Amino acid sequence: MLNIGNSVALLALLAWPLVVFALFRVLTLERALIWSILGGYMALPQVSQINLPGIPAFDKVTIPNLAAFIGCLIVLGRFPAILPESRIGKVILAVFVISPAATVLYNLEPVQFGVASFGSFQVLNPNALERFQLPGMRAYDAVSALTRQILLMLPFFLARAIFRSADSLREIVVALIVAGFIYSLPMLFEVRFSPQLHTWIYGFFQHDFGQAMRAGGFRPLVFMPHGIWVAFFAFMCVMAAASLLRQSGPESRGRNLLITLFMAGLVVICKTMGAIVMMLIFVPILLILRPRQHLALAALIALVVLAYPLLRGSGLVPTDALVAQVAAINPDRAQSLEYRFDMEDRILIHVEQKMLLGWGGWGRFIPHDPQTGLSDVVVDGNWIITIGHYGWLGYLALFGLLTLPLLKLWWHARKPFAPPVPLPVSALALILSANLFDLLPNDTLIPFTWLIAGAILGYAEELGRAADKARIAGPKARHPAMELNTKTAQPGKHAAAPPPRRTVL
Repeated sequence: MLNIGNSVALLALLAWPLVVFALFRVLTLERALIWSILGGYMALPQVSQINLPGIPAFDKVTIPNLAAFIGCLIVLGRFPAILPESRIGKVILAVFVISPAATVLYNLEPVQFGVASFGSFQVLNPNALERFQLPGMRAYDAVSALTRQILLMLPFFLARAIFRSADSLREIVVALIVAGFIYSLPMLFEVRFSPQLHTWIYGFFQHDFGQAMRAGGFRPLVFMPHGIWVAFFAFMCVMAAASLLRQSGPESRGRNLLITLFMAGLVVICKTMGAIVMMLIFVPILLILRPRQHLALAALIALVVLAYPLLRGSGLVPTDALVAQVAAINPDRAQSLEYRFDMEDRILIHVEQKMLLGWGGWGRFIPHDPQTGLSDVVVDGNWIITIGHYGWLGYLALFGLLTLPLLKLWWHARKPFAPPVPLPVSALALILSANLFDLLPNDTLIPFTWLIAGAILGYAEELGRAADKARIAGPKARHPAMELNTKTAQPGKHAAAPPPRRTVL
């Protein structure tokens, strides 16, 4: 049943639905959903899959997502609304559903190697042929890809239906802080004794051990795919702690400062330059700027990421200048960055042949030698993987769903009668925007990213509805901010006066 791993790995995957159902019995709906997804990502084995015929593989992504979906169905007693309220959101979701099937129909032919053409006459040259062909796509591949995408997006749909108030989004921030403390012990252990926990518990090492060695020591992997994923997880935790610090009163400021510094130390011990740089940029932004400015910055990053393939393909991204700046800090990291840019350039040239719908799976989007069938191309960024597999349509669908919550939140927050956006909400917007930016060099798209995106979209829809009600009711009406929070005013207290009309910032 299991492709790789020992009996403990199989038991962990099979037992996780029971853990999820127990969480839904003892916790609130919001907390149960958070820890079902986040806990599975933190604890379940990497790479291990339960393979059954005719259905997608069950792993640390699909099992928690599906179990959380069933748990929400039981608690809610109904099927949660999955369609975004806006028309553009429905269109993006429809393209997301249709694009895999269109890609398959566009890639039915195999990619063959070692064929020499002489006009209309073709001869197979077996000399030095290492790979005969890459198979064409099948109708089953369309169904499999679509099912996998839906299972991956279940946290997005569930969070949009459940997290619709500022207090519910604050639960995500608190959960990240608690998760940081839980994961700190295995992280510190692996930094000192090398990444061994996954091997000891699940029977195999989940990646290349050489990439766990950095700066004369080790960086932790624990139960995540790579040290980069652990570093970004630590970055999310320090952002959550920083938002708590900014909201602290005099009696708790010292404690929350220590928590923030501790989380920052976790980022440092991961020895990943990207996460450290993002921490040095985003944490001061979170602590200094106002929430509305957080939203404006997050929306700007979302637009840049959405247009990145166009900017990259047209040469508007200063790759040489970026490599030179990184080289001034760390020559080794500069070499790695330059290597990634070179690989992306080669893939973009190959993808130009099928830019609209992409090449599909089986590694077809990676350029291979036409004679031998070999390839030395290594790809890391999620954006190039997505556009290579599914073309521009697939890219706009996937990243459109991820950027839509940030753009809608900024758009509704700038309305004249919109209630103020609390700091936990703007902090999650910055975390999501940082994750989007990290998808350019890395593939750190995880189920918890979808959960945060869905929660922000649900809050943004409620924010827009509250702002429209206030505009219709007039300036003398009670301010609709109460609709976005669970707390209500005490009897006899006067409602706060509506805020003045707001500008973009």
